[in-house]
Amino acid sequence: MTTIAEEVLLLAYDEEQGRQLIGSSELDAALGGALLAELAVGGRIDLADRKVAVLDATPVGDEELDTALARIAAESKARKPEWWVQRLHSGKLRSRLLARLAERGVLDEERRKILGIFPSTRYPERDPGVELAIRERVQSVLSGATPDERAAVLIAILHAAKIDRKAFPGASKERIKEITEGEWAGEAVSQTIAAVNAAVMTAVIAGVVVSTAGG
Repeated sequence: MTTIAEEVLLLAYDEEQGRQLIGSSELDAALGGALLAELAVGGRIDLADRKVAVLDATPVGDEELDTALARIAAESKARKPEWWVQRLHSGKLRSRLLARLAERGVLDEERRKILGIFPSTRYPERDPGVELAIRERVQSVLSGATPDERAAVLIAILHAAKIDRKAFPGASKERIKEITEGEWAGEAVSQTIAAVNAAVMTAVIAGVVVSTAGG
């Protein structure tokens, strides 16, 4: 079974060329948000009242998720989801997730040098069935099916990082808004979706500002 972060990553890469469909700052923010979302959906943390609270510090059996959960549990002060997305996301996280998808045979890892000098790595799909199953699940919800919490937070993350425009260009903006606003769900689920959506958007904006300033 894929994690939400892995699902975001697969949808954010071109299947044939193995290149990112969006910028690194947006993608890394989405992956940080995906870690929080997975822990919330799994009942390990609560995102109510715009604070991250640990409900159960028991490891889930995934290295990335367990590391994130341990960091959150070790923090003495209650922090906002935005704060944690900023701390959890990084290019190293993206690289580790890509590497393990390649190890499982989902992606290929193709290393090359541009102009014979600059190293470049692409990740085209080796097993298209994994992403296809994710796409079918998301498309079903976008087409009107009632989402579960996992599908809803995935769509919220895709939307916040603007991956939805690339991965599902024909999706209804009204339908995406309906899903991310969470009116179809109970209060707890609605708060989780809203918190993850806002946290990723904040991190994306912060990343764009830093990139612009650095340029």
